[in-house]
Amino acid sequence: MKSVAECFLHVSAANYNMYRLVGAPFPPGLDVAGMEESTTDKAKVIATLKLSYAHAKQAIADMPDANLEKSMPWLGGTITQRGMLLFIIPHIAEHLGQAIAYARINGIVPPWSADPPNKN
Repeated sequence: MKSVAECFLHVSAANYNMYRLVGAPFPPGLDVAGMEESTTDKAKVIATLKLSYAHAKQAIADMPDANLEKSMPWLGGTITQRGMLLFIIPHIAEHLGQAIAYARINGIVPPWSADPPNKN
């Protein structure tokens, strides 16, 4: 089982690795290979996660529409670049669920499922 830091760093690494497959290069000097074990410092983990999502957002924005139907090898077959972008969604959802489970185990209620404040 991954720690919370390892889970978020895994997601960060995936945001670089998966988007590299559709043409978004790693930022210069970034060590994606060692990212999952790179730190347990909360502030660094959060910063790494935020930077990885900024990278993912930019990778999507920079992808020409014409590339979406380009085929590429994937797991012994082929997939389009659009398919790769769609593949990323359940991967991120899986780890969001993992993070929610970790939070609940530790008595933290995600803000979107907490009781609304009493407005009376």
